[in-house]
Amino acid sequence: MVVGAGSFGTAMALLLARAGLRTTLQARTEEQARQIAAARENREYLPGVALGPELKVEAAGAGLDRADIVFLAVPAHSLGEAAARLEAAGMPPSASVVTLAKGLVPPDGQTPTGVLGHAFGRQRVAVIGGPAHASELVREGGALVAASENPALAAALARIFTRGGVICELSDDPAGVELAGAAKNAAALASGATVAQGLNAAGAAAGHIFQEVWRLAEAHGARPEAMIGLAGTGDLVATALAPSSRNRMAGELLASGVPAAEIPARIGQAVEALDSVPLLARALQEAGVEAPVTGGLAALVRGELGLDGWVALVRTTVPPRGTLRLGVRPGFWARLRARLASLFRRP
Repeated sequence: MVVGAGSFGTAMALLLARAGLRTTLQARTEEQARQIAAARENREYLPGVALGPELKVEAAGAGLDRADIVFLAVPAHSLGEAAARLEAAGMPPSASVVTLAKGLVPPDGQTPTGVLGHAFGRQRVAVIGGPAHASELVREGGALVAASENPALAAALARIFTRGGVICELSDDPAGVELAGAAKNAAALASGATVAQGLNAAGAAAGHIFQEVWRLAEAHGARPEAMIGLAGTGDLVATALAPSSRNRMAGELLASGVPAAEIPARIGQAVEALDSVPLLARALQEAGVEAPVTGGLAALVRGELGLDGWVALVRTTVPPRGTLRLGVRPGFWARLRARLASLFRRP
């Protein structure tokens, strides 16, 4: 069961059907469900991609009592409401819940699996991350990350996507994968808001964001290496290069003076970063992490900082000095002990 018939939700439903799972794609309204079912194509969000006859399409809320796995393809700001609807619609207590959101949940900036784990138990929830542009995902394949504190659930998801023609990395660090996704969206928004000032400025904006969120991940016990893998830098490159990247386009519109509240209507879909960046800035502040660029980006989104001020902030911010670590080759300490023992061995 995939709840949410946007571009990514539709792509996920197609992959699941290809993997041999009985799959239902649930649209937001009865009318949207009828249009997709009649055309066998999601012409609004994933045009040109045929939906096979094995994929069922219906309105949200129907048939949840039959679901084994529910994929939530809804924006992070709607996740709490969507989770409440699952229980009200009779989702079985044994069903797993997988979030596809790449943002934080208001009002407190929680991770999606944190919210779902509280509602359903951590062993029942997972998140999918990684570079997954929807149209390419169903036509050419992609690279996903399945993350859960339940290794059996993560492994089951990886097997499903592999059967559907997509490689899938396993992770037991859902918070790290989610913060990587949030950082990716924020960095894409930041670079879009800065690219007219030059590629160096755009790259610096993205780099600052990643470094600041890295420290937030450490503060919350996540493993920050998620940010240098598929879920973080891999997804960032895919987003930066995608001609239809919503977050990058949103940054460009912000830089041109379009208010954040008007941008989703201009783009035609929700833009996760516009909601998650202020939450990310708040989470960084509450964790005591110095994050001037993320904070400045949040101020740009709220209309409290102008473009000139934003660009000046990006160009003049010096990141905190990193911790100096002494690097040694593997086996160094064993060799040192052996050498000392030989020096002090009696003749």
